[in-house]
Amino acid sequence: MASQVLSRPLVTAKWLSEAVRAGRVGASLRILDASWYPPQERNARQEFKESHIPGASFFDIEECRDQSSPYDFMLPSESHFADYVGRLGVSNDTHVVVYDGDALGTFYAPRAWWMFRAFGHKEVSVLNGGFKNWVKEGHPVTAEVSQPTPAVFKARLNRALLKTFEEMIQNVGSLKFQVVDSRPEGRFRGIELDQGLQSGHIPGAVNIPFHSFLTEAGHEKSIEEIQQIFREKKVDLSKPLTATCRKGVTACHIALAAYLCGKRDVAVYDGSWSEWFHRAPAHYKVSELKRNKA
Repeated sequence: MASQVLSRPLVTAKWLSEAVRAGRVGASLRILDASWYPPQERNARQEFKESHIPGASFFDIEECRDQSSPYDFMLPSESHFADYVGRLGVSNDTHVVVYDGDALGTFYAPRAWWMFRAFGHKEVSVLNGGFKNWVKEGHPVTAEVSQPTPAVFKARLNRALLKTFEEMIQNVGSLKFQVVDSRPEGRFRGIELDQGLQSGHIPGAVNIPFHSFLTEAGHEKSIEEIQQIFREKKVDLSKPLTATCRKGVTACHIALAAYLCGKRDVAVYDGSWSEWFHRAPAHYKVSELKRNKA
């Protein structure tokens, strides 16, 4: 039974609060706040210092990334990731639970979940409903910042869960795998700016905005509802699938949703539209705005 709990992609606030109350947060269970917000809007680290789940540590996505890349939030090296999460007290035997404080319920937590899986860690879960619902349900919070005992984490990148620009370019011609884009419809269609970039999408991609998988309250929808969303978009979960977005973050919601349906091998195009816009030839950037101007 324990192994089933550890392999779950989601845990409930009730389950986690019971674990906190029972004093189980430690070497075998680590809670990570993976919040990130635009600096002009909110300060994730400061909010963590003021209020977080007891025993949680702050997972700084700004630090745990390839800082030499011109693109946001690209995966760090194996050694960088291993060193970083080791300092947070995470070993290869630790059950990691990630959450964030976004108003939607969940935004960046699935990215942290996918990062752990990409580096070979299986025992990682997302807190269903996020910090927003943790507070709403009356579970305890604290301003006390714990100091986890450092651990040894050995990272091994699972290439099957990651797609590069070169692989995405090849796929435009070969169509070896399906591509699902998780950005809002306007950005996918190319009719509104994508955080300052001209928008559009990769040829052949299907659009499923990531919030489609969340209820109004911020929890993941049921497996049946998620399966129906994929069916309506004619996405076949029995075939290879890669997720993309603006910078490799909300694409991880696609991977999580598919995982809940039993598909555990969804890859993420890490560079996503940020890289594609700057590197792909013009005719590989599909935009309704271009067509309308023509």
